[in-house]
Amino acid sequence: MKDEQHHLAGNVLAGEHEADMADYSYDAGRIAPVSGHFQHGGQRYDGERAADYGAQDYGAAAQVRTVSMTNLLGAAASLALVVGVGIWGYGVMARDVSGVPVVRAASGPMRVAPEDPGGTLADHQGLAVNAVAGQGSAEGPAQQLVLAPRPAGLASEDVATGALSLALQQDAEAMATAAEDGATPAVLSTQSGDNAENDPILALAAQIAAESEPLTPLAPGADNPVVTEVQDVSSSGARDLFPEDEYEEEAEMPKPGPGLGRSLRPRLRPSGLQVASVGPVDADVIAAAVASVTKEIDPATLPAGTRLVQIGAFDSAETARSEWTRLETRFGDFMDGKGRVIQQATSGGRTFYRLRAEGFVDLSDARRFCAAFVAEKVDCIPVVTR
Repeated sequence: MKDEQHHLAGNVLAGEHEADMADYSYDAGRIAPVSGHFQHGGQRYDGERAADYGAQDYGAAAQVRTVSMTNLLGAAASLALVVGVGIWGYGVMARDVSGVPVVRAASGPMRVAPEDPGGTLADHQGLAVNAVAGQGSAEGPAQQLVLAPRPAGLASEDVATGALSLALQQDAEAMATAAEDGATPAVLSTQSGDNAENDPILALAAQIAAESEPLTPLAPGADNPVVTEVQDVSSSGARDLFPEDEYEEEAEMPKPGPGLGRSLRPRLRPSGLQVASVGPVDADVIAAAVASVTKEIDPATLPAGTRLVQIGAFDSAETARSEWTRLETRFGDFMDGKGRVIQQATSGGRTFYRLRAEGFVDLSDARRFCAAFVAEKVDCIPVVTR
């Protein structure tokens, strides 16, 4: 009886349990009670608590997945930065070694002189004497000596004067022969006959020669040379100055062209002419001549404000005058037109004489005068009278 009761109670519990199992639905492998709670193995489970527990597990897994992705991205960025810095550093170190300059220098010289610079070349270049002025000493012997070029010869037109002289001589002989025969003189030159028609001067000369009468022959002994220089001397004096044996007989030649046909011989020096000789001159004579032309001015007559130049101070007036004479001999050009002023003065019980020069326009003129004296180691001071 007891066994049957236990078996019936077990069936009832099994039925309830199956009914409860029928009310649950399975989602994602997890049991979710529909009725709200169930009891298993002597323990009672609440369905809402089971649902909250599953939600907490899912949120934690998503958070862990996000943190892992962030860490991976940071690691990748750090690795890329390290690699980039390494590549950049290697490029900086290898840039100088690679041989690629920042600015490549231009090849060849910066400036090149042209082959033909043009312009006018200076004369006397390349001479050995130029090294004396440029270097201070003469150069050594030259390795190669080149002779100067041969001078240019005469051209064909340069000898036309000689040919013309020969033609004129032939014309003169022909005219002399025609004059002896009494015929009309011919044209002066056969060469000029062709140009007479074109040149009016030659045509006029030919016309005058054709209309002129022939010259009569001179009497014997009348062919003396014509005097071309008039001297203010008598005939006897002319014979003394120009003896006949000093002249040479010259054949009469026709005049080759314009100008003098015969050069005049210079006169002989007269026998009574004396040549002045320069001998030593006494210094006293020079001093006397200078003193005679030097103008000495009394200092009392000079108005106030006169520009003077003081050359020195001496113990006596004679010493001052001799010093003035010496300076005039040394500085003749500067002392021209300057007056000598000797002024007596007393200082500290001692009497002395000041040597001064007068004749300056203004103070600048006096300073220029003193500058020339000081350059020659001579004392000179511009002063003004009071």
